[in-house]
Amino acid sequence: MTALKAGIIGCGNISSVYFEAGRRFEAFDVTACADMVPERARAKAAEYEGVEALSVEALLDDPAIEIVINLTIPAAHAEIARAALEHGKSVYSEKPMAVRKEDARALLDLAEREGKLVGGAPDTFMGAGIQTCRKLIDDGWIGEPVAATAFMLSAGHERWHPDPAFFYKPGAGPMLDMGPYYVTALVNLLGPVARLTGAARITHPVRTITSEPLRGGQIEVEVPTHLAGLLEFESGPIGTIVTSFDVWHHELPCIEIYGSEGSLSVPDPNSFGGPVKLRRGGAEHWTEMPLSHGYEEQNRGLGVADMVYALRSGRPHRASGELTRHVLDVMLSIEESSESGRHISLESTCARPAPLPLGLAPYTLDT
Repeated sequence: MTALKAGIIGCGNISSVYFEAGRRFEAFDVTACADMVPERARAKAAEYEGVEALSVEALLDDPAIEIVINLTIPAAHAEIARAALEHGKSVYSEKPMAVRKEDARALLDLAEREGKLVGGAPDTFMGAGIQTCRKLIDDGWIGEPVAATAFMLSAGHERWHPDPAFFYKPGAGPMLDMGPYYVTALVNLLGPVARLTGAARITHPVRTITSEPLRGGQIEVEVPTHLAGLLEFESGPIGTIVTSFDVWHHELPCIEIYGSEGSLSVPDPNSFGGPVKLRRGGAEHWTEMPLSHGYEEQNRGLGVADMVYALRSGRPHRASGELTRHVLDVMLSIEESSESGRHISLESTCARPAPLPLGLAPYTLDT
């Protein structure tokens, strides 16, 4: 297939994996980049041959660029995505796709009017580990899914991140920062959520930075740092999710799925590989299962490539705007439920993403 030309807006730390993805996947080439700090864009263009540093306006105006990879800060995701669509380009955003439900809904409406696609991270659910889990569930290895648990627990980012303040501001926190990996994996495995209830708290209103170079600085916390949700999936299972920046140590799994005939241990949804462990009813031990799919290593950009195949063929893409909007709806509704003290019925839904075919050639998405 002919590679589609892509431009990256936002040249921070995460951008390197997308520049590299443009070299690996046959579906797209990154030919331009932009950043609100022009020196960052120029540095990336110098690092990657064939990439031109442009202003944001020039990149959006370039008719040769068909897709924008939106790697700006979360608070700017909706604004940049809207601008890309208005310039006749499809857009793939880092997570979350927006920080307000109404912005996510408006982006999907605009994309439909413009005849373009919206998609977004994470695409780790398309990796070997979670695709293997999807196949095991679909093939009936654990029987009917009954319940699920998901835990992302840490002591916060101020201990290691060089500039951690934004993790404690609107658009971040443990749910919007890390929750997308967990909720997306659950929706891929079990389908969309119908109703939920949640609880949330701020444990430390002020946090002290202990990493360099800002050691000793103070962060005013503006978002909940410990959130728990009880999720009722449309297909019947009941899930529990906890995300926290307030937990020093734990021995809980990343994700487990419990079925009528057995249990499944799902690997870290922030990674692409395994291990995948299965324990059927009556078995004495967990068994590590062989991975059925490719993309075991770091392959962020997989969702962009899949979107390109969808643009070319007209088939649905997996890391779709509908999926990313529903995941955002779930995450924001957990905090809303905590504030209101009531169950919330989700206003959004989505199709369960199609599994990847078996036996794909490396760095291709269709047989």
